[in-house]
Amino acid sequence: MRHISVIGDDALDWLHGPVRLRTLTALRWLAVAGQTIAIVIVHFALGFPVPLGLSLSVIAASAWLNLFAAFRYSPQRMLSPEEAAGYICFDIVELVALIFLTGGLQNPFSALILAPVVIAASVLPLRQTIIIGVLAIVGVGFLALFHMPLPWLPGETLDFPHTFLAGVWVALTLSILFFATYAHRVAKESEQMRSALAATELVLAREERLAAIGALAAAAAHELGTPLATIQITAKEMASDLKGQGQLEDDAKLLVSQTERCRDILGRLSRRGDEGDVFHDRIRIDSLMKEAADPFINRPDSPIFLFEVSGCADETSAPLLTRKSEIIYGLRNFIENAAAFALTTVRVSAEIGDDSLTISVLDDGPGFAPEVIARLGEPYVSMRTHAHSSTGRKNGMGLGFFIAKTLLERTGAKVLFDNRRHAEDDTIEGARVSARWPLEAIAADSANIS
Repeated sequence: MRHISVIGDDALDWLHGPVRLRTLTALRWLAVAGQTIAIVIVHFALGFPVPLGLSLSVIAASAWLNLFAAFRYSPQRMLSPEEAAGYICFDIVELVALIFLTGGLQNPFSALILAPVVIAASVLPLRQTIIIGVLAIVGVGFLALFHMPLPWLPGETLDFPHTFLAGVWVALTLSILFFATYAHRVAKESEQMRSALAATELVLAREERLAAIGALAAAAAHELGTPLATIQITAKEMASDLKGQGQLEDDAKLLVSQTERCRDILGRLSRRGDEGDVFHDRIRIDSLMKEAADPFINRPDSPIFLFEVSGCADETSAPLLTRKSEIIYGLRNFIENAAAFALTTVRVSAEIGDDSLTISVLDDGPGFAPEVIARLGEPYVSMRTHAHSSTGRKNGMGLGFFIAKTLLERTGAKVLFDNRRHAEDDTIEGARVSARWPLEAIAADSANIS
């Protein structure tokens, strides 16, 4: 079976972008304002006596930190993960101290300790998130055991049963674990997807640039052909007129030979350009498949490649397609994967329907493992752990299938992955990757071709 290799959290820490100082200070100012308003309302409006001096001193510590950061650093300063974690740890300690002064876990605002943990899980790497989560859990445990009385009516004390407080402690601890894990996972997948889509755009841009260079070379060859022919005719006439004049005759013959060489080079460039104009040229289905597989054919360690086209009387009656970089690159990636795992043969087949075209890449290797099929097409899922690509490339970050699938889907294809099985014993006889297009999405419009 082909096994899956998922890139670990530590290897993907680079996906988390830096945090701006202004973001954390803005959130802290919001916390300072909210905490101050809550303390004032409870103490003066509701009449519950609060240790006002100590509580406002704790809140003032957050305000002083913001003022220090504002004067010491630029608001646009990007914080390292360690610096951001330090700021968030301070927020947790400040919040624990404030809740300690106002009743501990009996205070309904104790749930706010979740906020710094969720923020950390959303923007920081796993290592710093774990440190902050552990600090929050320790803080919750501390508040369960040690705290000042809950502010209540003068002369009265409100005491909650120990069972209730134990339940609050368990609930907050589990909430910290759950919300931190959930927020970190969602943020990581979001960053992975953005990074993978950016890589896809870079790949497509590179393919388009290469195709544009080929088209430019073809245009230059055509444009230079006429003046070069004139130079060649003139050089031949000069050589004829200078016959028998020694060095001058030799120079004229050299000029003729070099112009012929230039014409040969321009001819090759013109033919190469005719093969590579991605958006305006037409291409036969069999040529498309062979072009996608070309880098892997005739290599010393390559399997045998077979190409099939079915659903039409002959190759000449098959519909012509518009050459697109997305299709060629996507199929090439699937063919590369098949060549890496095939035992002897890779078959690339096209089936033409009344209104659709399906191109399949099949190999006779061990097939996809169940967990691979379930996650194929996701970014940062690597399949190269137990095979080596015939192109000689080393194991990557698991973006190949994602990029290929994304590019093909941009052209209107529906991509499917499965295993071929023997009819008799249902054993796996190889992997299959299929891309199915509506013909109208990729067929060349003959009306637009001169």
